[in-house]
Amino acid sequence: MAGSLWHRFPTLLIARRNLTRTRLRSLLAMLGIVIGVLAIASLGVFGSTLQTSVTGSLGDIGNQLVVSPSGQNNVTYLTDQDVRDITRVAGDASVIPVRQGVATLDVHGTSQRVTVYGMERPAGAYNASEGRIPDPLRSGALVGATLADNQNLQAGDSIAVDGKTYRVRAVLESQQAFSPINPDGAVILPLRDVEGTGYSSVVVTADTGPAANETAIAIRAALNEREKRVTIFEFGNIVQQIRSVFNAVNLFLIGIGSISLVVAGVSILNVMLMSAIERREEIGVLRAVGYQRTDVLRIMLAEALLLGVIGGGIGAVLSVAGGLVINQFIVGDWSAVFTVGNLFYILVALAFGVVTSVLSGLYPAYKSANERPVDALRK
Repeated sequence: MAGSLWHRFPTLLIARRNLTRTRLRSLLAMLGIVIGVLAIASLGVFGSTLQTSVTGSLGDIGNQLVVSPSGQNNVTYLTDQDVRDITRVAGDASVIPVRQGVATLDVHGTSQRVTVYGMERPAGAYNASEGRIPDPLRSGALVGATLADNQNLQAGDSIAVDGKTYRVRAVLESQQAFSPINPDGAVILPLRDVEGTGYSSVVVTADTGPAANETAIAIRAALNEREKRVTIFEFGNIVQQIRSVFNAVNLFLIGIGSISLVVAGVSILNVMLMSAIERREEIGVLRAVGYQRTDVLRIMLAEALLLGVIGGGIGAVLSVAGGLVINQFIVGDWSAVFTVGNLFYILVALAFGVVTSVLSGLYPAYKSANERPVDALRK
């Protein structure tokens, strides 16, 4: 099948034969394209993989909002009416009012100051690694994973918070990702047991990032219409900013990798010029027997195209192999290389390599095609 393909396109057949005459020189030129494509694609995949790893460690926070008192006009806490208004405009989103404080924890004969959160329905935000989270939380306490490990606490143990004894109902799962309220080193108590007035914040979790943004707009309209009562922190903005930074880093890395393709282009230019000089008489004979300028131009450009396609293809295959290694070490999942973003970088590198090869062959092809047959045959 390959043989019939070559004979169907005689220009490519002639170009292949010309390249095989000087195999070492052609291989060296092709090696430049391989290195260039490999550099661009690998750096792009590395940046994309690093972005996936970092944004993945942030967890699913792009759909979360934290509503806090503005601090203006003597608004230092959120009222029950504020929570009702937030719940009304939030629709299907989860709304968890939180009262935060600091208390003294006594356990196993030791005392320490810890953060305490008062929540009515913590089951909507956290999962238990041991025990069960009551819904709603009316009695007992929930202990964060880090605090439980440090104090050797288990579900069913007793602890004292500000002198009041609680039974540990559950040990929460470790929050590996960034969270608006991280209970790893804290204790969650029933809302009424945390001293304070109103609520220190309200965590709103929507289904998607765009839904969270729409919810934030609705909350501002409902609560800040007459006076600024609340401030809203959108965690989706953090994710967006991180992605923007990594996109800039990816462009920078690709720019560095493209330098190697420029060097490869100069190498191909040199190979094509040397080939044109060495085959000057041959080109003159072709012109004398009826080959047109466009025929010679096509042959020379076909040689540059073959160098780019073969070299770029090898570089792309090596890039996939390199991407598998990068994803395995950074993300721990080799299949992550086959994402749309990574494949985009590989295809861009391949296209860049082919275009660089063809552009590098333009001047030698033009010079050979426009030389007079008489001058080419003259020794």
